[in-house]
Amino acid sequence: MLMLRSIAFQVLFYVNFAIWLSFALVLTSLLSEKMNWRIVNGWCRMSLWLLRHVAGTRSVVTGLEHVPTRPSIIASKHQSFWDIIALVPHLDRPTFILKQELMRIPVFGRYARKLGMIPIDRAKRGGAIASMLENATIAAGQGRQIVIFPEGTRCRPGAAPDYRQGIYRLYETLAMPVVPVALNSGLYWPRKDVRRWPGTIRADFLEPIPAGLSRVDFFPHLRGSIEKRSDELLAEAYRTDGMEPLEEAGREKLREILGRPAG
Repeated sequence: MLMLRSIAFQVLFYVNFAIWLSFALVLTSLLSEKMNWRIVNGWCRMSLWLLRHVAGTRSVVTGLEHVPTRPSIIASKHQSFWDIIALVPHLDRPTFILKQELMRIPVFGRYARKLGMIPIDRAKRGGAIASMLENATIAAGQGRQIVIFPEGTRCRPGAAPDYRQGIYRLYETLAMPVVPVALNSGLYWPRKDVRRWPGTIRADFLEPIPAGLSRVDFFPHLRGSIEKRSDELLAEAYRTDGMEPLEEAGREKLREILGRPAG
């Protein structure tokens, strides 16, 4: 039953995506930016509706009082595609920093450019950071929220964190507060796995980190807040839904959080 519901969700998710994207591309030049974002938010909410009613997976986002109305940086843990569709409806015209490869996807890449997403060509290394900072400065000047995944890619639940320097360069250049986001989506929407597990995915916007901290102070603050809360959400998923990471390293981390002996 789990596999059947998961496959049904996947099929409906991509059909829904194609319908909304086709509709958006036909009308994008005729609609205002506000209306284009309504289309995006509608697609996200419909996707979450399908996830709940087809796969049996609920979505809960808390800490919304910490999301500033002014331009800011949103630094989120990244474990699955859920992180995008669940966070977007709670943000104001967010500009995502994403890998260049996504912009090459037919139709999607074109619409992503239309909405002001910032691609990163990781092969360019230092040049990629300079381009990111330039485009992010423009987006911030337009009053947009900048969303970045500090580890640069999706990570598995319970995996050792690997925070990159790009987040600090962004924080230093834009001189704006950073709102950390913790989550446990990878348990229910695993990477490279068709299964979508029933239960409740949770994300939590945390207390903003004020602008102006040094690199030495910033990284422990950011990493500490995201990892501590993500560990709590990992443990909560186990207690409420019986969810465990698929990899042994993640399960070992869970045992450590729960205070249980290894093995």
